[in-house]
Amino acid sequence: MTSATPSPGPTSPYIVLGAATLLPGSGHVMLGVPTRGLQFLFFMVILAWVTAKIAPPDASFVGRHAGGFLIYALSILDAYKMARIRTAKWAHSMRRQGDRPPDGTKHNA
Repeated sequence: MTSATPSPGPTSPYIVLGAATLLPGSGHVMLGVPTRGLQFLFFMVILAWVTAKIAPPDASFVGRHAGGFLIYALSILDAYKMARIRTAKWAHSMRRQGDRPPDGTKHNA
């Protein structure tokens, strides 16, 4: 027997954003794509190491590890974008089924 209750929906993009900001790769793990999170983490470490080797000795910590910080920022944006797309797709499917999404979004009749 199937129930008529709507699915709880995807994880909030803001929660994913917070998790991805606090711990690199955790936003992707929350979204169910841990391999992608590990790839970002791997390239973050590699590029931080490379830039540390080629940076001048008087560069700041951020300057010495700029490659890693770049990949870190890209992984945050990627996890947030994936969460936003999943939420938008879910809200659209709820509107097509005639249900009203819990976020209060109006649907066009």
